[in-house]
Formats: sequence, structure tokens, C-alpha cells
Amino acid sequence: MKTLSLTARISLLFAVAASLVLLTTGYFLTQVVEAHFEEGDRHELNGKLELIENLFEHTHSQADLDLLPQQLDDALVGHHGLAVAVTDATGDIWFATSGAEFPQTLLNDCQAQPARCTSGALRQWKQAGLSYRGMAVSMTTGSGKPYTVAVALDIEHHELFMNTFRSVLALAIALAALATASLGWAVTRWGLSPLRQVTDMVAGMSAERLSERLPTTGLPAELKPLATAFNAMLARLDDSFRRLSAFSSDIAHELRTPISNLMTQTQVALSSARGNDEYKEVLYSSLEEYERMAQMVGDMLYLAQADNGLLKPGLKSVSLTNETKDLFDYFEAWAEERGVSLAQTGTATVPGDRLMLRRALSNLVSNAIRHTPNGQTVRVSLATHGDKAIVTVENPGPEIPAEHLPRLFDRFYRVDPSRQRKGDGAGLGLAIVKSIVEAHGGSIAVASTDQSTRFQLTLPA
Repeated sequence: MKTLSLTARISLLFAVAASLVLLTTGYFLTQVVEAHFEEGDRHELNGKLELIENLFEHTHSQADLDLLPQQLDDALVGHHGLAVAVTDATGDIWFATSGAEFPQTLLNDCQAQPARCTSGALRQWKQAGLSYRGMAVSMTTGSGKPYTVAVALDIEHHELFMNTFRSVLALAIALAALATASLGWAVTRWGLSPLRQVTDMVAGMSAERLSERLPTTGLPAELKPLATAFNAMLARLDDSFRRLSAFSSDIAHELRTPISNLMTQTQVALSSARGNDEYKEVLYSSLEEYERMAQMVGDMLYLAQADNGLLKPGLKSVSLTNETKDLFDYFEAWAEERGVSLAQTGTATVPGDRLMLRRALSNLVSNAIRHTPNGQTVRVSLATHGDKAIVTVENPGPEIPAEHLPRLFDRFYRVDPSRQRKGDGAGLGLAIVKSIVEAHGGSIAVASTDQSTRFQLTLPA
């Protein structure tokens, strides 16, 4: 089923609303016209009854009564569509207008229920295909004889007028609804032109034009939040595309070095005959490059799992104190080789995955050892504050410029891009730390001064 456009919907709503208003207006107008005709008929019938009653009141003798029919005829001459009938006490017709068939329905009802025909109430009915309005009242002559006078009007011309009026009104309402829909379509299309302009601009967006932004000046108030939100989304997409491009470039760069080393070593080994020890040395060197690439691929897969929410840490109680001590034992030889000492203070226990948390701490401690000058100390402090556990890893060293701090946890990011010494890693360690901490519902922050750099983990205790 095809969905109506916004312009078509608003135009249709305009037409429906206009039709309802016009129909309501037409209904009340029709009622007013009908009430006007009814009041006019009531006034005319009452006038005739007053005239007839006046003639009856001046009838005092039989001679006056014999002249009364002629007086009634003379009084009713020229009243087209008017019929009068007078019945005596026995219900027989004593007088009826000539040349007009009196509506028999009113007389029959008066004979069947005399009480209903003496109140002077206006009644309407159809007889022989014609419409009538009539009244019946009781009168007495001046001598006291009772009579019933019934007066009726042929209102067929009123009915014809009302039928024509209703048809014309219905046609006018239909044409007005159509005109309203057309005008509504034109007005709505004009009013939605800013939205079409925004749509055209959005349709022209591409990966190569993510730096462009929708103009917010001159837009209607309803569209400004949409344009602002869309511009914010473009900014996020632009940043993501830039990071993805840099990520792809970094992957190619990181893989090119070990692959180039492997190719060079292999070409050298094949260039001339060599002894077993020389071939072993080449293979050991190649193995180191393979291990480096395997580590990089494993780290990238780990981060991909984190991006897709596949890291589901357990909720076992993990003693960060014991894990830190074990890591100090593991790194002791390397730290002594670099002339770096390790120090730990405080205790903390958190719920989580022991291997994941150990990996995060290992990355931070190894990173701290790598950047600590000879003769200095790497300090790890643990503390619990309320429902939070705080882990701080601090190492002396040169200050990291402030512009680099927000990006330290980006993948393959290095403060010094030219530093590619073997063993420095691929630049994924801090990104993995951040993924592990966030998977445990925590956060990580970094601060650097001219004396030291401090990483702080906040985990639910």
C-alpha cells in the first residue's frame, strides 16, 4: 500500500476539516430556513383562524349563521393553497372551501381524537403525495353553538425549495472541499519548501562530503533542531570515517614492517648457501615477526569483540591486590633490566573477569615501565571509595602534550609517530584497556604533568 506524502496528508486533512465545518454550517442553516418557513406558515394559519373566529363571534342568530359560509368564502378569496373546513358538533362537515380538496388526514385525526385538534398545535403531514401544515381549534358562535375549525396550507413549494437548497448546498460544500484541498496542497507545498531544500542537500551527502553542514540560519523553527541534530550526526560520521581511514592506514603500516623484514631476511637467506646455524638464526628472526603479527591480529580481534558487545565479563570476586603482585613478579626481571623499580600501595576487590582485568593491568604496568626513566619507580595504588574501586598507575617521565591526551586510547595512536622501535607494540594496548574497563562498567582517565603521567581506572566495587 502506497503511503501518502506529507503534502497530500495535510491537503486531505484541510479538505476534511473544511467539509466538517461546512456540513455543520449547512445543517444549522437548513434548520434556520425550515424554522423560518414553519414560523411563516404558523403566522398565516393563526391569522386565518383569528379572522374566522371573529366571524363566528358575530354570529348571533340563525340568519347570521346562514350567511356565515358566504362570509367565509369572501374572506378566503385569493389565498392559493389554503384550505378550511368546519365541522359541527356531530363531526359532519358544515363548511369547506371550494376549489380545494381539504387534507382529509387532519379531519380524520380530529374525529378520532377531538382533544388533539382543539389545542391549536401546528401539525405537518403528507397526503396524496403533497405536504401540508395545518391547525384545528374549537370555536363557538355568538349564540353558543360549538364548531371545530381546521385550516391547512399546501407547503409543497416549500419542500421543493428546501430540496433544491439542500442539493445546491451539498454541491457547494463538495466544491469548497475540493478548492480547500487544492489550496491546502499549494500552501503546504510552499510551506514545506525548506524541508525539500534540506532533503535535497541531505541527498547530495556522501562519504567525500561529510565535512559539509546543513545551514541552520533561515530555517523554520521546527527544522532547526533537525538540522542541528543532523549536523551533529555528520560530525560524528566524519570523525568515524577519519578514524577508520587512519585505522586502515595504521594497519597497513604496522603489517608492512614485519612483512618487509620477513621478505628481506628470506631473500638474503636464499641469495647464497648457508650453514644450519645461519638458517636457524633467520628462522628465529622470522618467528619474532610472526609472533608480533599474531599478537597484533589477536588484539584487533579482541577490540572487534568489544566493539560488538561480545566481551561479557564474569562477576567473580577479583583481588586487584593479588593480581598486581603477580604482575610485579612477572615484570620484575624486565624492570630490573631497565633500572625501574615497582611499588604498590592499598588494596581493592572488584567483581569481574580475572583474566580480563589482569590483561588491563598488565598493559598499563608494561606501558609505565617502558616510559619510566632509569632509576625511577612505577607506582600502583589501590583504594576503595564507597561503591567504587580506584586503581592508579603512575610513572615518572616527560609530560604528554595536552592535545594528545584525548587520543591516547585510540587504536594505533602514538604520541611520537616516528617511534617504531621493535618491542614498542602496535599501539593497541591502551585501546584494549579502555574496552576492558568499559565492559566492566567502569571508566579510565589520564593526566600528565612535567613530572609524571597517571592513569586512573574507576571500577564498580
